[in-house]
Amino acid sequence: MHNIQVFNTLTNTLEPLITHQPDTIKFYVCGPTVYDRPHLGNARSVVVYDLFYRLFLQCFSQVVYVRNITDVDDKINNSAKEQNISITQLTNRVLEWFYHDINALQVLKPTHEPKVTSHIAEIILLIEKILANNHAYISQNHILFSVDSYLPYGQLSNRNTAQLIAGSRVEVEDYKKNPLDFVLWKPANENDDPSSVFDSPWGKGRPGWHIECSAMSSKYLGENFDFHGGGADLQFPHHENEIAQSCCANKGSTYAKYWVHNGFLTVNGEKMSKSLKNFITVFDLLQKNIAGVVIRYMLLATHYRKPFDFNEKALQDAQKSIDKFYKHIADCDFSLPFLKPSTQILQALSSDLNTSTTFAFLHTLTKDVSQKWQLVSDLHFLGLLDIDYLTKNHQQNITINASEIEQMLALRQQYKKNKQFALADEIRHNLLAKGIVIADSQNGATWSFLKK
Repeated sequence: MHNIQVFNTLTNTLEPLITHQPDTIKFYVCGPTVYDRPHLGNARSVVVYDLFYRLFLQCFSQVVYVRNITDVDDKINNSAKEQNISITQLTNRVLEWFYHDINALQVLKPTHEPKVTSHIAEIILLIEKILANNHAYISQNHILFSVDSYLPYGQLSNRNTAQLIAGSRVEVEDYKKNPLDFVLWKPANENDDPSSVFDSPWGKGRPGWHIECSAMSSKYLGENFDFHGGGADLQFPHHENEIAQSCCANKGSTYAKYWVHNGFLTVNGEKMSKSLKNFITVFDLLQKNIAGVVIRYMLLATHYRKPFDFNEKALQDAQKSIDKFYKHIADCDFSLPFLKPSTQILQALSSDLNTSTTFAFLHTLTKDVSQKWQLVSDLHFLGLLDIDYLTKNHQQNITINASEIEQMLALRQQYKKNKQFALADEIRHNLLAKGIVIADSQNGATWSFLKK
């Protein structure tokens, strides 16, 4: 039995995580809007919820993790026009960058990773339900959600509508009845890229930003699910609007039970922005030969709900810690099976993802030679074990048991057959951690040594 506690933004309290179904957790996290390379703020959110995912995989028999990809958005349209390329070219390129960068951070693949462009039908159906329930209206060819029609609006932000209008930057157009009313569907214009325009009962156009997540989360997780994560900047208006439109589309729905938000990121005490020339991407650090596991450690070292300030000291501290761990385990036999994560680590992470206690415990393991393999196993569980980096910096020889690899490939094939893709991906990551790369083909999977 698990005993996990999380801070629920909706109630502003630390609560025990009690899921709708025993031994099953379903959770959704807002993923990237693919118009530019992931910056450190994006990366922090990705690794925080990846760590939640790893914890849930240890504590629940079934974990369904959905992280969406927004590939229709005004930012995408504007970026494509600036670069004089098509939206499809831009989103494909940026998505490749995204995967390259987060894979360097040892991030596991979610159970589902839906794209907005593949779920237009679901979005239209949800809008039709909101209209039918009299919670939306049509004005100047826009479909707008009526905030006044949903009395609990503001519950996640813990503010009333007057406070939200006064304290937030909301788009005030003459076609809105209330400045807080938000777009569910917007009409196309003659300058739009055809790949961002879709047919609908209301004419050609594209969905608003907020409706996307409601449609995709309900498709893969149901009308009521357990856990919704994202950055603190999404709390209002994005997450507030998700709750309103979802509950109004599906009568009786409470949507997500727990709302979890990670803190903001600053650079040397200032807000990160391109104008201040302190805008830092994951790729910028990778280009400086800073290992992905070092970046991951740094992003997790500060508790996820607190603001994180990126500076050279934080990076140096993370580098020193990883070097200390890797030096301690350099002579280990990496053909051995990993142990279960330490009880102390699982307990710390179960307390609202207490990474400071987790990392402190890792350092205590370096004081006991007999605990080397436990340290290896814990680093692997936390996504902090990169055999390639370890090999290049601390170790010369790694032994490989070929029969063990074949057994793992057979088990992975069975998982894929049973559609247990998260478990199949975990085996891929386990083998990669041992310096083994899997290649899938129509004839099955083959393996080879990671090229140095």
